[in-house]
Amino acid sequence: MSETVLGLFRHGQTDWNIDLRLQGTADIPMNATGIDQVSKAAEIIAKDSWDLILSSPLSRAKQSAEIIASQLGTSEIHTQDLLLERAFGIGEGMLYEEWNSKYSHLDDIPGAESTKLIIDRSQRLLDFVEQNFPGKKVLAVSHGALIRFVLHVVTAGEVPPKGERLDNASLHVVRKQQQWALDAWSPRPLGS
Repeated sequence: MSETVLGLFRHGQTDWNIDLRLQGTADIPMNATGIDQVSKAAEIIAKDSWDLILSSPLSRAKQSAEIIASQLGTSEIHTQDLLLERAFGIGEGMLYEEWNSKYSHLDDIPGAESTKLIIDRSQRLLDFVEQNFPGKKVLAVSHGALIRFVLHVVTAGEVPPKGERLDNASLHVVRKQQQWALDAWSPRPLGS
């Protein structure tokens, strides 16, 4: 059987990304820069073949997926809740320095999805792709924190390095043969 490939693409920029606000599950749309980032990235992504596109249900990811799908010549996008951004509870909308001054760790924010829960969800996502799309190339459009944790699970915490930010419109690829392994990661936007 051929290997399963999972591409993890981070949505384009939002105004809250610029402001360094915790977005989490707040449905913040992409801004004009984000749309441009994804359009440029889609041209590069379209040079490769993908069997299907999965997307987080949040509008910034769905719109990114639609731009990519258009470039790939398809309109079929499957929404998948496992791709949602990490929930940050009452911290959503707070500036980074604001939540950081009130709480010692993201797990301490009331209502936030714990590190354990996001790691478990990341593993469930990998299991879902493996079970439902064996041998396929799946492009998943998601969010920075979730992608970080999927990469963390696949590489046993080696990638991304602590403090390394995954930019908007960046693409990371993992492959499953005997086990999941990192194929490529680049924290910078595609086409920049």
